[in-house]
Amino acid sequence: MSASASGAAVGRRIGIGLMYGLWKPRVLGAWRVPAAGPVIMAVNHSHNLDGPMLMGTAPRPVHFLIKKEAFIGPLDPFLRGIGQLKVDRSTTDRTAITGALDVLAAGGALGIFPEGTRGEGDFASLRAGLAYFALRSGAPIVPVAVLGSAERRSRAIRALPPLRSRVDVVFGDAFEAGDGSGRRTRKALDEATVRIQERLSAHLADARRFTGR
Repeated sequence: MSASASGAAVGRRIGIGLMYGLWKPRVLGAWRVPAAGPVIMAVNHSHNLDGPMLMGTAPRPVHFLIKKEAFIGPLDPFLRGIGQLKVDRSTTDRTAITGALDVLAAGGALGIFPEGTRGEGDFASLRAGLAYFALRSGAPIVPVAVLGSAERRSRAIRALPPLRSRVDVVFGDAFEAGDGSGRRTRKALDEATVRIQERLSAHLADARRFTGR
């Protein structure tokens, strides 16, 4: 096991302790995540808790692409130590791209917020990064809906949901982003992005209906 993979395993244990200790996650469909081999988990992003919540509830350790602004002070060595990847969103970050592809090449799980930044969390505006990683690596995508993290704020800690409140994490069916042709052209990337957006949006709608969130 590489240092990055072992770090992500430690990060998962920390995430389990924190998320289950502070909130009440309800995990649905975790069996849909392939038990081995490369996989990309695409998560809706409406709250800062979404990434840590997935790290603590996913059945496998997850390496997230995280904005470089989060790597400040003591958080920098900590995040690196638990296998997370720093990305500069203002440019084409070759180091981050290589790191993410290395995770997938080693059979690991890569976590991505395909909307790029925190927003409505409805997959309405996807960037091409997710399609690029999927087509380049051949890894299947598992859609993940984190629901309840942004519904209301704690009076004690306004930036977080109330402690011990329920947060639903719903995993969808894994799917291939490509059309089977193996093409990696700009047109193929655009077409894959449209397919991905349709699948992620459909999963989110199903998850909301199922959970009532």
